[in-house]
Amino acid sequence: MTTVAPYGSWISPLSAADASAAAPRYDGARFVADEVWWGESLPDQGGRSSIRRSVDGEVEDLLPAPWSARSRVHEYGGGSWTTDEDGRLFFVEKSDQRVWSLRRGEEPTPLTPDDPQARHGGLRWQHGVLLAIREVHDGSPVPRRSIVSIPQDGGEAREIVGGSDFLAQPALSHDGRHLAWVAWDHPDMPWDRTQIRVGDLAHGTVTTWRPITSGETAALQPEWDASGRLIWLDDPSAGPNAGRWNLWRRDVASDLPAEPVAPADADTGGGLWVLGVRWYALLPDGGIVAVRTHGADEVVRIDAEGTARATGIPVRSRAVVEDALGSRVLVSGMAPGVTGIWQLDENGDVTLVVGSRSDLGDEWIPPARPFTVHGRHGDVHAFDHPPTNPHHTAPEGELPPYIALVHGGPTAHVGGVADSRITFFTSRGIGVVEVNYGGSTGYGRAYRDRLRGQWGVVDRDDVAAAASGLAAEGRADAARLAIAGSSAGGWTVLAALVGTDVFAAGISRYGVGDARLLATDTHDFEARYLDGLIGPLPAAEALYLERSPLSHTEGFRVPVLLLQGSDDAVVPPTQAEAIRDALAERGVPHAYVLYDGEGHGFRRAETVVHALESELAFLGQVFGFETPGVPAIALS
Repeated sequence: MTTVAPYGSWISPLSAADASAAAPRYDGARFVADEVWWGESLPDQGGRSSIRRSVDGEVEDLLPAPWSARSRVHEYGGGSWTTDEDGRLFFVEKSDQRVWSLRRGEEPTPLTPDDPQARHGGLRWQHGVLLAIREVHDGSPVPRRSIVSIPQDGGEAREIVGGSDFLAQPALSHDGRHLAWVAWDHPDMPWDRTQIRVGDLAHGTVTTWRPITSGETAALQPEWDASGRLIWLDDPSAGPNAGRWNLWRRDVASDLPAEPVAPADADTGGGLWVLGVRWYALLPDGGIVAVRTHGADEVVRIDAEGTARATGIPVRSRAVVEDALGSRVLVSGMAPGVTGIWQLDENGDVTLVVGSRSDLGDEWIPPARPFTVHGRHGDVHAFDHPPTNPHHTAPEGELPPYIALVHGGPTAHVGGVADSRITFFTSRGIGVVEVNYGGSTGYGRAYRDRLRGQWGVVDRDDVAAAASGLAAEGRADAARLAIAGSSAGGWTVLAALVGTDVFAAGISRYGVGDARLLATDTHDFEARYLDGLIGPLPAAEALYLERSPLSHTEGFRVPVLLLQGSDDAVVPPTQAEAIRDALAERGVPHAYVLYDGEGHGFRRAETVVHALESELAFLGQVFGFETPGVPAIALS
């Protein structure tokens, strides 16, 4: 029986606690002989990151509490663990940032000295060598970073190469004579300009190196194939599918130029925010399994002749090629109804290794509708997730409220997959539109570069255009459009609230309110990010003032919910508190929730639950619908 009820008040079996449990954070996956190990953040254990495996259908923690594998290199970390062929686990302990070793049946032992200035991440086991990125905070203006090898029996790490502000993705050649890596310097970000370098090794140290790419492109992920050729990702401005991250190959021992590998009008690559991310893996027969992105992700297998075919792996968003052993491949990401890790075996069969699927059937999952609207700065790409509940319908003539969900980064993208957070709202009769505004990855460099110098303008206008476009199509209630986002997405939320009249409510999770404060207070990885997004300081200070929502507090007119972690080193609480004070001064209804112990991104189960319920209660109060089973929120 179908019940008629106003949008937003539909009864949903998906609680905030269910949504929290159905949204796991995976951090890598590895083949260990016939087993698959994976990293997973455990919200019910305070966000501790464990390494796990499945034995006879039962999940076993290989890293016991209270140990937690989490890196803080570049602040966003990544690559916090790896293994050797025999199942010896190497991991970065969150509390001290040292590299530790764990053999089965034993206690963890430290491999690096106890040095409070040093952090490690991007661990990689290759050809009997444990590689890592080391970051030393010794008071220098820029932390010293280098690629190091970690002694397997402990002791001082050996520096292999340094000489750049940032290094990532080291790859050791099969014969151990060469190392390839990604390098870049301030003020560039790794999606702007990087360089692939190849060094000659002697006694474990790079003696000389040479550039393989121009330094004018955003080259990523070098790997060595079995014949000693170098494979990498690049987005040159000329050639096949110019501006797209595609695979390239070169024999670095010769003077022959690089050649494209299976060029496509799609991106194999993305924002290098975390050290462990990879977009392709090489197979022993000369084939490659790779992610291709044009809005949504697709995982393809490219044979030795360059022909690409779909693999059948259902991932459509946040796809990462985690590992390959022989012809078996592990891929993590999001597919409709499930976030998980899939295995592609030698015969092309696909199995879900681990994944969290809610007990809801497919009839609860909103069908993602890709759509494009023309905005002030060009086409804007988005995904529409309409209200979906098999047991409810709305009164005739009522249009649904919608949330415009703004991804962070801003150099990132969404693939149009309804995760548990989206389904939490759509199952209650609230639509969600995810917007890949200008600056998003997945549509080529030209679309990505549209945000250069225009942060706070292009993103604001594009999100407003997408939401207005839905209303113009008669799919959303123009009077009940909300906007929500985290981090850089929170900046866009605030910019849209003060700079447009499209939205009737805003939700900012650890969002940026003052760009000057972000430029001076944030960590080194992003310390010069705003040079490209707005302009270099101090010359562009007037532009920072003009763009910052805190400079236009007179524009705050509609209710705002602010959610913030107390330990956020990327966007400190001072940003949210300045917005709170401005709202209070103007008498704008608002609520501010500070979560003790949370950083940049909420990890604890109780935080995720409270934040989701607070968002729903806030929307119900502002838009005038009941929120059964969810406590009300007090607005000041």
